[in-house]
Amino acid sequence: QVQLVESGGGLVQAGGSLRLSCAASGRTFIWSVMGWFRQAPGKEREFVAAVRWSSGSTYYADSAKGRFTISRDNAKDTVYLQMNSLKPEDTAVYHCAAAQTLAYTRGGYDYWGQGTQVTVSS
Repeated sequence: QVQLVESGGGLVQAGGSLRLSCAASGRTFIWSVMGWFRQAPGKEREFVAAVRWSSGSTYYADSAKGRFTISRDNAKDTVYLQMNSLKPEDTAVYHCAAAQTLAYTRGGYDYWGQGTQVTVSS
C-alpha cells in the first residue's frame, strides 16, 4: 500500500504560478512511476505529467509541455509539479498517482491522492 497526499493548490490569476506537492508514504519502493492528473468539472480525468523515481525521466501531455515541470525528491518521497503561465483552462482538481509502469491513462495507476484544487482566474 502507498498513501499519497497532495498540497499546494489554490487560487491564482492567469499568468501566475503554483507548485503542487505529493508526499508518498508506505511501500513507495514498489511504485516506479508517479503521475499527475487533473479533472475539471464535467470532464474526464486527464494525464498531465509523469516521472520515474529511479531515473527522473519525465513525460508530459501536450497541454503541459513548456509550462509545467514535474520533479521528484527521492530522499523525501515527494513529487512536485511546478506550473507556470497558468491559464483559466488549467482550472481543475489535480491528483497524484502511483504506478508500476509508465502509463498515460488513469487505468494504469493503482493508488491516488485525494486531490488539490487549482483555480485560475482570468
